Amino acid sequence: MALNKRNFKQENGHAVAIFGEVLADIFPDGSVLGGAPFNVARHLHAFGLHPVMITRIGHDALGQELLDEMTHLGMDTTGVQADPIHPTGQVKVHMADDGHRFEILPSQAYDYINAGVTHMVTMSTKPDLVYFGTLAQRNMEARLALDNFLNYGTSPRFLDINLRDPWYDKHTVRRSLLRADIVKMNDDELDVLASMLRLPGKTALEYATAMLKRFNLDMILVTAGAEGAWILNKDGKVTEITGSDVPDPFMDTVGAGDGFASAYILGILKGWPIELTLQRANQFAAALCTIRGAAPSSADFYLPFLKEWQS
Repeated sequence: MALNKRNFKQENGHAVAIFGEVLADIFPDGSVLGGAPFNVARHLHAFGLHPVMITRIGHDALGQELLDEMTHLGMDTTGVQADPIHPTGQVKVHMADDGHRFEILPSQAYDYINAGVTHMVTMSTKPDLVYFGTLAQRNMEARLALDNFLNYGTSPRFLDINLRDPWYDKHTVRRSLLRADIVKMNDDELDVLASMLRLPGKTALEYATAMLKRFNLDMILVTAGAEGAWILNKDGKVTEITGSDVPDPFMDTVGAGDGFASAYILGILKGWPIELTLQRANQFAAALCTIRGAAPSSADFYLPFLKEWQS
């Protein structure tokens, strides 16, 4: 599925269907709503797009907190399913000097996203782009819902590789790559996939080239934290940017990759040049490292970016 064969619109207000987990990041001193797909949806909404979050929550306080937050922000809640049995997702965040470690709890509501409801929401949304990850595929029911999600329409498919031990395996990774057009990962994840998939080569670029050809991808986006990011397209062209200074004040890196993905998706839908898109995505990700958790508490955080990016 070639990217240039898909039907893009070049105006604001694009609909983006986002499939996956919503959960609460439990920090030592409190909790913050998160999950990569929800973080991306929240940012895209702030950027002026129309994200439709397809997920599942429990009948509990965290689930109500999510609905209240989405309503407060003015986000579309039509894709949020209610589960009478399983709890709203949680993940414990353990902070360390070199970053953070996730402890993701099993059998959460997002593991049971319903395929039929997902199909109806996706058909009514008619998205310009669809986003999905790997964590929400750990249970059969959610995998069936994802298949329904991806089988509809011809929108570009953006896969955000988020490898979270022990909730991924070779089968999940392969089936995800086979369904994707654009794939984002960090440099550590690229090394893991190179070993898992036995990709030929000795360098990151050689691994990415082999992956792109094997799975017929349109592009691979690799983030490298403070070192910047680079992208490889199906024609073999590499576009690279260097990293920025360590943000001050530095709080944590939770959600920085999700911020990068959201800004890059915005650039795709607005038709920005690739290098400019990389720079803006990296700039936004670095800014998120100055706050606790994956998203700001005030919409004012987005104003400088919206002002600059309109020019």
